[in-house]
Amino acid sequence: MNWRNFLAPYSQVVEELKVKLKEMRSQFEYESSHSPIEFVTGRVKPVSSIIDKMNRKNIHMEDIETDLQDIAGVRVVCQFVDDIYDIMHRLCSRNDFEVIEERDYINHKKESGYRSYHLIISYPVETIHGERKITAEIQIRTLAMNFWATNEHTLNYKYEGRIPVKVQDRLKRAAEAAFKLDEEMAKIKDEIQDAQRMFKTNKQIREK
Repeated sequence: MNWRNFLAPYSQVVEELKVKLKEMRSQFEYESSHSPIEFVTGRVKPVSSIIDKMNRKNIHMEDIETDLQDIAGVRVVCQFVDDIYDIMHRLCSRNDFEVIEERDYINHKKESGYRSYHLIISYPVETIHGERKITAEIQIRTLAMNFWATNEHTLNYKYEGRIPVKVQDRLKRAAEAAFKLDEEMAKIKDEIQDAQRMFKTNKQIREK
Protein backbone atom coordinates (compact mmCIF):
# COMPACT_ATOMS: atom_id res chain seq x y z
CA MET A 1 0.00 0.00 0.00
CA ASN A 2 1.34 3.39 -1.04
CA TRP A 3 -0.24 5.37 1.79
CA ARG A 4 0.85 8.75 0.46
CA ASN A 5 -0.96 8.25 -2.84
CA PHE A 6 -3.95 6.63 -1.16
CA LEU A 7 -4.46 9.48 1.33
CA ALA A 8 -3.89 12.33 -1.16
CA PRO A 9 -7.58 12.66 -2.20
CA TYR A 10 -8.63 12.49 1.46
CA SER A 11 -6.34 15.44 2.21
CA GLN A 12 -7.93 17.27 -0.71
CA VAL A 13 -11.41 16.65 0.72
CA VAL A 14 -10.40 18.00 4.14
CA GLU A 15 -8.86 21.16 2.70
CA GLU A 16 -11.82 21.85 0.40
CA LEU A 17 -14.35 21.30 3.17
CA LYS A 18 -12.43 23.56 5.55
CA VAL A 19 -12.43 26.33 2.95
CA LYS A 20 -16.16 25.97 2.30
CA LEU A 21 -17.11 25.86 5.97
CA LYS A 22 -14.92 28.83 6.84
CA GLU A 23 -16.53 30.70 3.95
CA MET A 24 -19.94 29.87 5.46
CA ARG A 25 -18.74 31.38 8.73
CA SER A 26 -17.57 34.54 6.92
CA GLN A 27 -20.92 34.88 5.16
CA PHE A 28 -22.78 34.60 8.45
CA GLU A 29 -20.58 37.29 9.98
CA TYR A 30 -21.05 39.56 6.99
CA GLU A 31 -24.82 39.14 6.65
CA SER A 32 -25.83 38.86 10.32
CA SER A 33 -24.54 39.54 13.80
CA HIS A 34 -24.37 35.87 14.81
CA SER A 35 -22.45 33.02 13.21
CA PRO A 36 -23.47 29.55 14.34
CA ILE A 37 -19.92 28.42 13.51
CA GLU A 38 -17.26 29.22 16.10
CA PHE A 39 -14.38 27.49 14.34
CA VAL A 40 -13.56 24.68 11.91
CA THR A 41 -10.79 22.09 12.08
CA GLY A 42 -9.94 19.08 9.94
CA ARG A 43 -7.51 16.22 9.66
CA VAL A 44 -6.68 13.05 7.78
CA LYS A 45 -6.39 10.08 10.14
CA PRO A 46 -2.74 9.05 10.64
CA VAL A 47 -1.69 5.78 9.03
CA SER A 48 -1.02 4.18 12.43
CA SER A 49 -4.57 5.03 13.55
CA ILE A 50 -6.02 3.68 10.30
CA ILE A 51 -4.20 0.37 10.70
CA ASP A 52 -5.18 0.13 14.38
CA LYS A 53 -8.86 0.71 13.57
CA MET A 54 -8.74 -1.79 10.71
CA ASN A 55 -7.39 -4.40 13.12
CA ARG A 56 -9.93 -3.60 15.86
CA LYS A 57 -12.89 -3.72 13.46
CA ASN A 58 -11.52 -6.50 11.26
CA ILE A 59 -11.62 -4.36 8.12
CA HIS A 60 -9.80 -5.78 5.11
CA MET A 61 -7.69 -3.57 2.85
CA GLU A 62 -10.06 -3.99 -0.09
CA ASP A 63 -12.94 -2.66 2.05
CA ILE A 64 -11.14 0.29 3.58
CA GLU A 65 -12.72 2.96 1.36
CA THR A 66 -16.27 1.90 2.23
CA ASP A 67 -15.95 0.55 5.76
CA LEU A 68 -13.63 3.17 7.24
CA GLN A 69 -15.69 6.35 6.99
CA ASP A 70 -13.63 8.77 9.06
CA ILE A 71 -10.27 8.75 7.29
CA ALA A 72 -11.07 12.33 6.28
CA GLY A 73 -12.67 14.27 9.12
CA VAL A 74 -13.81 17.84 9.59
CA ARG A 75 -15.12 19.29 12.85
CA VAL A 76 -17.48 22.25 13.15
CA VAL A 77 -17.69 23.76 16.63
CA CYS A 78 -20.69 25.88 17.62
CA GLN A 79 -21.74 28.00 20.59
CA PHE A 80 -25.19 26.53 21.14
CA VAL A 81 -26.94 23.19 20.60
CA ASP A 82 -29.48 24.91 18.32
CA ASP A 83 -26.58 26.00 16.12
CA ILE A 84 -25.63 22.36 15.56
CA TYR A 85 -28.97 21.59 13.97
CA ASP A 86 -28.91 24.82 11.98
CA ILE A 87 -25.55 23.87 10.44
CA MET A 88 -26.66 20.26 9.96
CA HIS A 89 -29.74 21.30 7.94
CA ARG A 90 -27.68 23.70 5.83
CA LEU A 91 -25.10 21.03 5.05
CA CYS A 92 -27.77 18.46 4.19
CA SER A 93 -29.28 20.87 1.65
CA ARG A 94 -26.03 21.47 -0.23
CA ASN A 95 -25.55 20.03 -3.71
CA ASP A 96 -21.74 19.89 -3.79
CA PHE A 97 -21.68 16.65 -1.79
CA GLU A 98 -24.14 13.96 -0.72
CA VAL A 99 -25.04 13.14 2.88
CA ILE A 100 -25.26 9.35 3.03
CA GLU A 101 -25.75 8.88 6.78
CA GLU A 102 -26.62 10.91 9.89
CA ARG A 103 -25.74 9.97 13.46
CA ASP A 104 -27.36 12.00 16.22
CA TYR A 105 -25.23 11.43 19.30
CA ILE A 106 -26.81 14.44 20.99
CA ASN A 107 -30.30 13.05 21.50
CA HIS A 108 -28.83 9.54 21.56
CA LYS A 109 -25.53 9.92 23.42
CA LYS A 110 -22.95 7.14 23.46
CA GLU A 111 -22.48 4.98 26.54
CA SER A 112 -19.31 6.93 27.35
CA GLY A 113 -21.26 10.18 27.53
CA TYR A 114 -20.04 11.38 24.13
CA ARG A 115 -22.29 13.86 22.34
CA SER A 116 -21.93 15.23 18.82
CA TYR A 117 -23.77 15.19 15.48
CA HIS A 118 -22.07 13.25 12.69
CA LEU A 119 -22.69 13.48 8.97
CA ILE A 120 -21.15 10.85 6.72
CA ILE A 121 -20.80 12.32 3.26
CA SER A 122 -19.75 11.28 -0.22
CA TYR A 123 -17.58 14.06 -1.61
CA PRO A 124 -16.57 14.29 -5.30
CA VAL A 125 -12.88 14.97 -5.83
CA GLU A 126 -11.27 15.79 -9.15
CA THR A 127 -8.04 13.85 -9.65
CA ILE A 128 -5.72 13.40 -12.64
CA HIS A 129 -7.54 10.09 -13.20
CA GLY A 130 -11.00 11.67 -13.15
CA GLU A 131 -13.61 12.17 -10.46
CA ARG A 132 -13.58 10.05 -7.29
CA LYS A 133 -16.22 9.87 -4.58
CA ILE A 134 -14.51 10.02 -1.20
CA THR A 135 -16.29 9.15 2.05
CA ALA A 136 -15.69 11.67 4.82
CA GLU A 137 -17.10 12.57 8.23
CA ILE A 138 -18.28 15.96 9.47
CA GLN A 139 -18.67 16.29 13.25
CA ILE A 140 -20.75 19.16 14.61
CA ARG A 141 -20.64 19.92 18.33
CA THR A 142 -20.69 22.69 20.91
CA LEU A 143 -17.66 24.15 22.64
CA ALA A 144 -18.55 22.22 25.80
CA MET A 145 -18.96 18.93 23.90
CA ASN A 146 -15.66 19.55 22.14
CA PHE A 147 -13.83 20.21 25.42
CA TRP A 148 -15.15 16.94 26.86
CA ALA A 149 -14.45 14.88 23.73
CA THR A 150 -10.89 16.22 23.41
CA ASN A 151 -10.07 15.17 26.98
CA GLU A 152 -11.81 11.80 26.59
CA HIS A 153 -9.75 11.15 23.45
CA THR A 154 -6.54 11.99 25.35
CA LEU A 155 -7.45 9.57 28.14
CA ASN A 156 -8.26 6.84 25.61
CA TYR A 157 -4.80 7.33 24.14
CA LYS A 158 -3.16 7.18 27.57
CA TYR A 159 -4.98 3.99 28.58
CA GLU A 160 -4.91 2.46 25.07
CA GLY A 161 -8.71 2.33 24.92
CA ARG A 162 -9.07 0.71 28.36
CA ILE A 163 -9.94 3.62 30.62
CA PRO A 164 -10.32 2.53 34.29
CA VAL A 165 -13.91 2.25 35.53
CA LYS A 166 -13.48 5.04 38.09
CA VAL A 167 -12.21 7.40 35.40
CA GLN A 168 -15.05 6.35 33.07
CA ASP A 169 -17.58 7.22 35.78
CA ARG A 170 -16.01 10.64 36.23
CA LEU A 171 -16.05 11.19 32.48
CA LYS A 172 -19.76 10.35 32.35
CA ARG A 173 -20.48 12.85 35.13
CA ALA A 174 -18.37 15.43 33.33
CA ALA A 175 -20.27 14.78 30.09
CA GLU A 176 -23.59 15.43 31.87
CA ALA A 177 -22.17 18.58 33.45
CA ALA A 178 -21.03 19.80 30.02
CA PHE A 179 -24.48 19.17 28.54
CA LYS A 180 -26.10 20.91 31.52
CA LEU A 181 -23.90 23.90 30.74
CA ASP A 182 -25.15 23.84 27.13
CA GLU A 183 -28.76 23.74 28.38
CA GLU A 184 -28.21 26.66 30.76
CA MET A 185 -26.47 28.74 28.10
CA ALA A 186 -29.37 28.09 25.71
CA LYS A 187 -31.67 29.80 28.22
CA ILE A 188 -29.66 33.03 27.99
CA LYS A 189 -28.81 32.71 24.30
CA ASP A 190 -30.62 35.95 23.39
CA GLU A 191 -28.75 37.88 26.09
CA ILE A 192 -25.42 36.51 24.89
CA GLN A 193 -26.14 37.34 21.27
CA ASP A 194 -27.28 40.87 22.20
CA ALA A 195 -23.96 41.37 23.98
CA GLN A 196 -22.07 40.05 20.95
CA ARG A 197 -23.97 42.46 18.65
CA MET A 198 -23.13 45.39 20.94
CA PHE A 199 -19.47 44.39 21.03
CA LYS A 200 -19.32 44.05 17.25
CA THR A 201 -21.04 47.40 16.69
CA ASN A 202 -18.76 49.23 19.13
CA LYS A 203 -15.70 47.64 17.57
CA GLN A 204 -16.77 48.78 14.09
CA ILE A 205 -17.33 52.34 15.39
CA ARG A 206 -13.87 52.43 16.99
CA GLU A 207 -12.23 51.19 13.78
CA LYS A 208 -13.75 53.94 11.63
